[in-house]
Amino acid sequence: MFGIDDILRAIIADLHLVAAIMAAIYLLAFICAVREILNSRTSQGSIAWLLSLALLPFPTVFLYMIFGWKFFDDYATDRIKNGRADRPLRARDLALIDRETTDKWPVQAQVSELPFLHGNHVDLLIDGKATFDSIFEGIDAAEEYLFVQFYIVRDDDLGQQLAERLIAKARAGVQVRLLYDDVGSTGMPKRFRTQLRDAGVKVAGFNQRHKFLRVYGPTRINYRNHRKIVVADGKHAWVGGHNVGDEYLGKDPRYGHWRDTHVRVSGPAALGCALLFREDWEWATGERLSSNPPKELESPGDQSVLVMGSGPADKLEECAIAYVDMIGRARERLWIVSPYFVPDTDIRTALFAARLRGVDVRIMLPDNPDHALVWLASMAHADAMVEHGISVYRYTDGFLHQKVVLMDDEIATVGSVNFDNRSFAINFEITLWFTDRKTIDAVEAMLLTDFKSCREVSSSELKTRPFHLYFLTQAARLLSPLL
Repeated sequence: MFGIDDILRAIIADLHLVAAIMAAIYLLAFICAVREILNSRTSQGSIAWLLSLALLPFPTVFLYMIFGWKFFDDYATDRIKNGRADRPLRARDLALIDRETTDKWPVQAQVSELPFLHGNHVDLLIDGKATFDSIFEGIDAAEEYLFVQFYIVRDDDLGQQLAERLIAKARAGVQVRLLYDDVGSTGMPKRFRTQLRDAGVKVAGFNQRHKFLRVYGPTRINYRNHRKIVVADGKHAWVGGHNVGDEYLGKDPRYGHWRDTHVRVSGPAALGCALLFREDWEWATGERLSSNPPKELESPGDQSVLVMGSGPADKLEECAIAYVDMIGRARERLWIVSPYFVPDTDIRTALFAARLRGVDVRIMLPDNPDHALVWLASMAHADAMVEHGISVYRYTDGFLHQKVVLMDDEIATVGSVNFDNRSFAINFEITLWFTDRKTIDAVEAMLLTDFKSCREVSSSELKTRPFHLYFLTQAARLLSPLL
């Protein structure tokens, strides 16, 4: 019988092979170390990587390839070719720019590379039924093109309803494109895509064109396109937290009621959402879509909207910069709603400072987990908030998945961004920023209703928490940069 001793003797007998493998690992560790030094974003993270690469090159080199080495330089190049920096110019040419609001929020505008655009009508869509009723109505009314993008697309009842509508529009001559994330939609069967393609719908996974990313599967696990965008004819756009799955309609008994929020924007801001889709589509397929705006744009309302796209192709953590600036400007209230709360040092410091200024800082989180490790880390960070006098509320009427922020009576956000390092620095995300009083009042009323379905976490609760749970939360917190 061939045992372990035989294997060891075979390996030792060919020391040249062992030496070659070790040399390759050390060479790869050196390359990773050089890249980390040249592309360092935080000294703490870089030092941890460098020490691990030097002291334990195996398996650190492979972990670094998954979590430390980004592969989106081409995306940034495509974004430049698509003229993302020219967006403000286009908006000025179309006389759609809200200069006063853009001047008031310069950080957000510069991060977005797009100014606030006026002339929009905004509808707040609460929960799945209202959201997908609105999206399906918009799909049915589309005449020229449909851009549909979700992180998760399931082949269930809701997914088939979406597919049937997209197929009907494609057969009617509408140009239909569906973009999904390879990781989020891992369970999507081939036949689901085939039925769409056979009807003329163009379907793509975000990383399907990039062979190295597809072969090197773990990289796809770390870098994901988390955006949820639907655009109809460049006139209407839907953005928010919902994906395509029955659980988002509250049909999964594990979660029960699924609390989520989307927005429907009609007007010029829909073009900003379309431009983000075009960037993602070109990365995914190589097909460059026309970005020329229509000769005449409808202005169905008087609300200003900023479309902010962010992701790992950004040179800096621009999403985090925009949120830190907003937190720093809060004077009366700051209400944050997120299913995952794993902030970095900058965000935590800004929140603590806001509380010391006397700001009413509230953080609304789910009471029950959907991802255990993230939930444990989120609990550790939430406990730190309570210890610093920040109010933490746990939503008890089902699962909370919405991503909403309200600051004073000045600005509100709805989008796909969670309050964690993954959304701020790793995933591709979209956020819509609103400054009009009508939308702010609607968000306030919505959140006040949600707070009624929450329990507030008290300091006494922290003291009575079992030691094993406290230990697990603190251990999970150590993985915060990767969650």
